[in-house]
Amino acid sequence: MIENQTNPLAKYYRQPQIYIKFPSGGRFYPPHVVKPSQTGEYAVLPMTATDELAFKTPDAMMSGQATVDVIKSCIPDILDPWQIVNYDLDTILVAIRVATYGETMDLQVTAPVSGEKFVQSLNLNTVLDSLRAQEIVNEVVMPDGLKVVSQPLTYKQIVNSQLTTFEQQRMYSQVNQSQMTDEEKTAKFQEAFKKLTQLNHGLLLGNISKIIMTDGTEVVDPVHIKEFVDNAPSQLIKELETKLSEVRKQGSVKPIVVQSTEDQIKAGAPTSYEVPIAFDNSNFFV
Repeated sequence: MIENQTNPLAKYYRQPQIYIKFPSGGRFYPPHVVKPSQTGEYAVLPMTATDELAFKTPDAMMSGQATVDVIKSCIPDILDPWQIVNYDLDTILVAIRVATYGETMDLQVTAPVSGEKFVQSLNLNTVLDSLRAQEIVNEVVMPDGLKVVSQPLTYKQIVNSQLTTFEQQRMYSQVNQSQMTDEEKTAKFQEAFKKLTQLNHGLLLGNISKIIMTDGTEVVDPVHIKEFVDNAPSQLIKELETKLSEVRKQGSVKPIVVQSTEDQIKAGAPTSYEVPIAFDNSNFFV
């Protein structure tokens, strides 16, 4: 009988490089989504070679499966990454990059007006500190006194939204370049617009946990909330969408401010400008 023996190469296995706390405080996660932690901290392992390959597979990236697989691999205490809420996603991705490649990331920046391209170095530990310092507020107050408590979007909802939007944009482009009649094109465009409207409507409903009336009555029934969204004045719903959109930005990496050089300013660039940071497969690797 062959006895199980400890692999002599085990000392070379990856080890946790950093520990993180979720900006959300983990309060949206039942035990089957994230293992409870007494300290609120979670170990982050560096990516394996298989993880890197997953992040370079277009179909897996588009579907979100690559991101889910890499999160499971690098933060084993996250049992169901599809249910990670939007407040925590950037922290998780930044932490995985730090654990894998170190605290510095180079950004390719294009200066306004002059079009000059250059590299801007970004300290990701500073980014994590700024994310950690954010206090998540998931309640908005409307002008008429209504309080709306937000339910954060999950990664699954975010991916589904992105896929639907991408599909409709691709369809729009294909129809626009096709030999269809104007009437046929109009019908296709109206169909795409209807699907995007339904998508936005669904995201809005999914983003509302409960509504607290001015007398303290709490409305949590999804049917009643849907009736409210369907029948309230458009201006009120537009304002609610704007406020919830701002709430969803919590926990996300803020743009960095870049100072222009004297030559760039002479070429017409502003003294300083913001550069957005997105953590995806185009900039995730060294």
